[in-house]
Amino acid sequence: MSHGPRSGLLAVSTALLAMSRHLEVRDVLKTIVASARELLDAQYAALGVPDDHGGFAQFVVDGVSDAQWKAIGPLPRQHGILAAMLHEARPERLADVRKDPRFEGWPAAHPDMSDFLGLPVRDGDEVIGALFLANKNCVKPEGGCGFTEDDEDLLGILAQHAAIALTNARLYERSRELTIAEERSRLAHELHDAVSQKLFSLRLTAQAAAALVDRDPDRAKGELQQVAALAAEAADELRAAVVELRPAALDEDGLVATLRTQIQVLDRAHSARVTFDSCGVRALPAAQEEAMLRVAQEALHNALRHSGAARVDVTVEKRGAGAVLRVTDDGSGFEPRATRRAGRHLGLVSMRDRTNGVGGELTVESAPGKGTTIEMEVPGG
Repeated sequence: MSHGPRSGLLAVSTALLAMSRHLEVRDVLKTIVASARELLDAQYAALGVPDDHGGFAQFVVDGVSDAQWKAIGPLPRQHGILAAMLHEARPERLADVRKDPRFEGWPAAHPDMSDFLGLPVRDGDEVIGALFLANKNCVKPEGGCGFTEDDEDLLGILAQHAAIALTNARLYERSRELTIAEERSRLAHELHDAVSQKLFSLRLTAQAAAALVDRDPDRAKGELQQVAALAAEAADELRAAVVELRPAALDEDGLVATLRTQIQVLDRAHSARVTFDSCGVRALPAAQEEAMLRVAQEALHNALRHSGAARVDVTVEKRGAGAVLRVTDDGSGFEPRATRRAGRHLGLVSMRDRTNGVGGELTVESAPGKGTTIEMEVPGG
């Protein structure tokens, strides 16, 4: 790969920016591997993340087709050259990996490889992965390795940034797991507070109807009508909570289809009119789609449970390379500048954290008696 100083710097810069753009661990691993292979002009690249049992928890390749990868079989164990990367934590640059005494062969479907460059990916003293390149696309020196010392230095820079990107992605995933646990706890409290209250009232009203049925049938009939109304409200509360608990089918259906389905259910479950519209939105990075879905759910929850809105409109539109989510209601509204306590109550802090976590921007427009509009913009991928 021939680069002048300027184009070489641009290529490195592009690779490093690509690494830092993703928040999902798997996306980060794929980007690191693809960037390394392209930057060093190699035929194959791989990145292995060790588990705690002598093997690899994850192993991502670039330059191998899906069919080839499937034919190769199970993930490799930590042996031979791969073990050197993980346990000896030093670079390996070989003219022919097949002639190294530590080489133990590979499956029949494995592509043939000769010159090899490998480097540990370290977070402080911990080796959190190993980055490999094979078959440099160049004329090899007689008996020598196609990968040069400059290639090794460049891969070292990539490995340092890969460690940062991978660590950040892991932290993001852990924080998301905690957020999901907090959401489930919140929903459990809501179920207890809302549904159990309705059921308690339902029981008392039914008992009153039973006591009145013989001596005052008209009053008993009124109480039974109240029983029916309370049962319907309890069912609505339960249905809305189940919609939030149900895992979103983002991977299969995408953001727009998932939102449309959930909003149709909410429209049926609540007396308010709830609408959804979208325009020109294509697939976004997985982390952004999940964040937009959760912000939409939180904003809908506020509008339907707290604002007394008669109508809630949700739209998702393309904006540049990204998208904008907008949730507008005609409810009671609030004063945004005086919402430190209300902000916690209405989940605004959580919405801002989710938006900031995917590089987006959240704006809130509201006033007492004027309804509320919440807008979330993400930059795309």
